[in-house]
Amino acid sequence: MKVVAFGASTSSTSINKTLAAYAAHQIPDADVEVIDLIDFPAPLFSEDVEKEVGHSESAQKLIAKIGRADAVVVSFAEHNGSYTAAYKNLFDWATRIDRNVFQNKPVVYLATSPGPGGAQTVLASAVGSAPYFGADVKASLSIPSFYDVFDVESNEFKESELKGKVQIAVEALVAEVV
Repeated sequence: MKVVAFGASTSSTSINKTLAAYAAHQIPDADVEVIDLIDFPAPLFSEDVEKEVGHSESAQKLIAKIGRADAVVVSFAEHNGSYTAAYKNLFDWATRIDRNVFQNKPVVYLATSPGPGGAQTVLASAVGSAPYFGADVKASLSIPSFYDVFDVESNEFKESELKGKVQIAVEALVAEVV
């Protein structure tokens, strides 16, 4: 099973990338590719820029990576209640190539934040719009107060309850692919 995982952020210390990678690596015998959105630069989307440059190479690269995967794990960072500008821009470019960005792949959508909100607002938005973009959401989960519940040094949850919830989410993904 090939899994592509990423945090919807370009932060070099992204807790969402950490969470996505952690979740994907809980899938037994999976070939996991954790991608970093910093490797997918794209100019600020506008129709004028699109007419000038055509399709973004980074968006094409993202669509191709998703296409080669059996499943996808995404963890959404939240900026002011919405997607990060970097993710939204890349996603906008990708939808201009193929609105079915996630190509009907089974996905797990996660979100986390340092605070008690757990990026629930952006997660709800992502889950709500998923069917329009070919994402077959098998599970979604918000993790509030990331630094309080996850030990970055050991790459493990401090609480077995949250670890169990992540495990249940990835098991829903595995059940779909197997």
